[in-house]
Amino acid sequence: MATTKKSVEVDYSMYEKIMALYELQKIDSQIDEINKVKGELPDEVQDLDDEIAGLQTRVDTINAEIEELGALTRQRRRQIDEANLLIAKYNEQQANVRNNREFDSIAKEIEYQGLEIKLAEKHLKEYAAAVKVKKAKVEQVEAQIAERNVDLESKRAELANIEVETADQIADLVAQGDQAKKKIDDRLLAAYGRIRSKVRNGLAVVTVQRDACSGCFNRIPPQRQAEVSLGKKLIVCEYCGRILVPSEK
Repeated sequence: MATTKKSVEVDYSMYEKIMALYELQKIDSQIDEINKVKGELPDEVQDLDDEIAGLQTRVDTINAEIEELGALTRQRRRQIDEANLLIAKYNEQQANVRNNREFDSIAKEIEYQGLEIKLAEKHLKEYAAAVKVKKAKVEQVEAQIAERNVDLESKRAELANIEVETADQIADLVAQGDQAKKKIDDRLLAAYGRIRSKVRNGLAVVTVQRDACSGCFNRIPPQRQAEVSLGKKLIVCEYCGRILVPSEK
């Protein structure tokens, strides 16, 4: 097994690895250019998704508050029913009292239950008013959600059309990139990825043109240019940190 694996492996020179890295850069740059057609659409779609999720959370919160007010409303109505039952009971007892003290005591209980009813009714009015305001708010937020959904579907459709139109081209470039990666070891690929994520326009590998780095345009010393041309080791620009390769002829 070890012999078979070794027979299909190719020991590429550092120069070949570096130039394969440059080829990968050109492929990735083409993919970047295609993706530019999407513009801000991916971010806009994500922003709308997040906004709609936030609005829906707001609706859910308000609906929970409405449900809580509904529970309080039912509780106050039960209190009113219980108070009315007590008042009816006390009225019956008042008819059979034996002295003024008992009459006055029962009268105070009736008065107290009457006050409890008035307080509960006051709370019921407050709950009803609060529910009305909250339901109006729910309608307002749901209208916002509906508007955002229209925008979201429009942008999703636009993005999907672009992705369909460019899918074959992207797939072909990705396949070319995979072929280039076969010549590059993991260490170089990792370095390429790190640099590409940090520099402008994703240009991690650039040529030396007119004695200067084509990434930052700073002058490259002759000795360093010679080292780049030989391709025996990875050379980076001391100013911008990009990987340098010989200019294309």
